[in-house]
Amino acid sequence: MKPFPIGVSNLARFLTPLPARADVVVIGGGIAGVMTAWYLTKAGHSVVLCEKGRIAAEQSSRNWGWVRKQGRDPDEIPLVAEAQRIWAGLAEEVGQDLGYRQTGVLYIANTPKDVGPHERWMAHARAHALDTRLLTKAELDAMVPSAANWAGGLWTASDGRAEPWVAVPAIADALAQRGAVIAEDCAVRALDRQAGRICGVITERGRIAADHVVLAGGAWSGLFARAEGIYLPQLAVRATVCATEPLPEVFAGAAADAEFAFRRREDGGYTLAPCDLHEFMVGPDAFRHLPIYRPGLRTPISGTRLLPAAPRDFPDAWSTPRRWSADEVSPFERMRVLNPAPYAPRVERLRDQFARAFPKLGRPRLQVAWAGMIDTMPDVVPVIDHAHGTPGLTILTGLSGHGFGIGPAVGRVAADLVMGRAPGHDLSRFRHARFTDGSRIVPGPSL
Repeated sequence: MKPFPIGVSNLARFLTPLPARADVVVIGGGIAGVMTAWYLTKAGHSVVLCEKGRIAAEQSSRNWGWVRKQGRDPDEIPLVAEAQRIWAGLAEEVGQDLGYRQTGVLYIANTPKDVGPHERWMAHARAHALDTRLLTKAELDAMVPSAANWAGGLWTASDGRAEPWVAVPAIADALAQRGAVIAEDCAVRALDRQAGRICGVITERGRIAADHVVLAGGAWSGLFARAEGIYLPQLAVRATVCATEPLPEVFAGAAADAEFAFRRREDGGYTLAPCDLHEFMVGPDAFRHLPIYRPGLRTPISGTRLLPAAPRDFPDAWSTPRRWSADEVSPFERMRVLNPAPYAPRVERLRDQFARAFPKLGRPRLQVAWAGMIDTMPDVVPVIDHAHGTPGLTILTGLSGHGFGIGPAVGRVAADLVMGRAPGHDLSRFRHARFTDGSRIVPGPSL
């Protein structure tokens, strides 16, 4: 179970020939797309899942591995609660351990002043009857006895963790065994339409007829939507992560203070990530979507490092085409896996922060460091809806760094939307038309 994000160097495992027709085509092999296909297949529908590179090769194997309600936008909490119920039984359904453990999530207050946001978020915890509680300094010291001096914390015992690079490929294996067609190295170049309605997709390997398509392309969804004339103001930020070698256990769950986050892994190491840094690569879409992102820019951006351009062939690189024909190579084929380099100075700082927090362990040795591009929306909540103005297309994207934990539930909801069933949750916050119907776009109160 060596921690390493999946990449293009991993051999493609799903190379089944494409059928001429399916009930549903899912675009994107991250956890959202895989779980959507899972529930559609369980309901008896024929499904083709097209992945331009490798299953889970982008954020679904590069995330922190947290499964949390704590600190989330209040409108997402019911979905996360459902996701946790699904996670609890998913390993048995899949037939393989996914690393899911209910080990709790801890937010640490470095100073007494930092307790204030935790206290304010407790109003949402009480409204949703969560088991979240504030910890005194003494309670925190007892929970993490070998740590440095912290002031208090916020604790949700029912939250958990899982192993990203293990879980999603294992679910995909079980999905294929249940009859879904999974096609890696198979980019969808364009939607196929007839009389204004979706009637299939055109892939690099040919056409697939289908009455329904689900766009779950992660950081690539905005580029795909723009080429189809669909407004989807999605951007992405680079996040650096690293994994230590096995260490003595200092905390069994997932935790974060004002500077860095750490999560215990099944191999005995810790996954570390900065809490005070995201890197934004400025491109054409940054300027195009500036008006709708402006309300969010009123919040402090001291933790954002601006870069003048993205590397060649990234979704919002200056040279990446915004239009292409269905019979030519698309941007999705030019970059099979979005594999940004980690920010090396921040990796070294993470090692220092861990050593300060746990002086008895000192500066940890690392197994690997990596980065991922987190797809985000102006209000930092996803789109889970039928595409406005495009019958037959359902959009599931913009999970804003929350996708791994919430993935099983949003996949179930997206499948029900495709099937015309009631989703079981109020999805009004996540509707696609909120960006065009005059709604006020404001990021919600989350931690």
